[in-house]
Amino acid sequence: MSRKSGQSPSTAAASTHLLPGLVVAAHGRHCLVESEDGQRRICHPRGKKSLSVVGDRVLWQPTGDEGSIERVETRRNLFYRQDELRTKSFAANLDQVLILVAADPEFSERQLARALIAAEAEHIEVLIVLNKRDLQPAFDRAWDRLEPYRRMGCQVLPLCLDNANHGLADHGLAELQQRLQGQKTLILGPSGVGKSTLVNRLIPMAKAQTGEISRALNSGKHTTTSTTWYWVDEARQTALIDSPGFQEFGLNHIQAVQLAQWMPDLRAALGSCRFYNCTHLHEPGCGVRQHVQDPTQSAPTQDLDPLAIYENRYRIYGELFAELSAPTRY
Repeated sequence: MSRKSGQSPSTAAASTHLLPGLVVAAHGRHCLVESEDGQRRICHPRGKKSLSVVGDRVLWQPTGDEGSIERVETRRNLFYRQDELRTKSFAANLDQVLILVAADPEFSERQLARALIAAEAEHIEVLIVLNKRDLQPAFDRAWDRLEPYRRMGCQVLPLCLDNANHGLADHGLAELQQRLQGQKTLILGPSGVGKSTLVNRLIPMAKAQTGEISRALNSGKHTTTSTTWYWVDEARQTALIDSPGFQEFGLNHIQAVQLAQWMPDLRAALGSCRFYNCTHLHEPGCGVRQHVQDPTQSAPTQDLDPLAIYENRYRIYGELFAELSAPTRY
């Protein structure tokens, strides 16, 4: 191991005894770190502030029955939200984010758009799953609302997890499992969409694991109050990361001028505006606005402009641009 410039021999010698680990749960300043042999122990960060999140690869050293996190390895990505007051990190080093929505309760397209933008900004793949296929006509209405996302390249899968509907029970689960195979996937979704049911269906021992983590971290009920990492397979190649529900998804870490880059339907139309600093809101000669369409008032979906931007998506862009351009309030 090469030494960093200015590192003392004693420090370098100590670093050779650090052990690699994976953060699988966190509560306050306590983390549960899994070593390479699968053993887990409570670890505490050096210093007053915890900088590690679930999914982090860390170097740690034992201190009695527990351990101390000495270094957080460089992350591939970090999925998080940020409002005016604080930053909430979900997980790091993800392969994809699964956004679970349902036919009922009706999902918020604005919240969906915000989560997609956060994932795009970190170059994380997204899979949208629409649950409660047994609820008609609510499911068909919700499926139609997701048409803009399918057109701009998002993977959207139907699902039914209701055991009471034997004809549709687990419909779509097999295909979903294939999409999860070999991936580290964060499951994101509001309350009432079946997130806990999905986790328990995919990982039969999830409740037992959650109980063990709660006892280890002394964090009470723990379920959906913090992010938790579960291995799906014994080989530890496929992981699901359960996350707490949320009411708001702040994007204060995104600059307004970059917003269109992280919305694939708008990004496809960039490059033909008259002005280099076009906001795509009011400028003449905007190459984005000319593609905004209301598909319900125009040609059938298959005949839409290939660069069509759905009117509702453009409205969300305008609202977010105004929000992210507003002066910071203290």
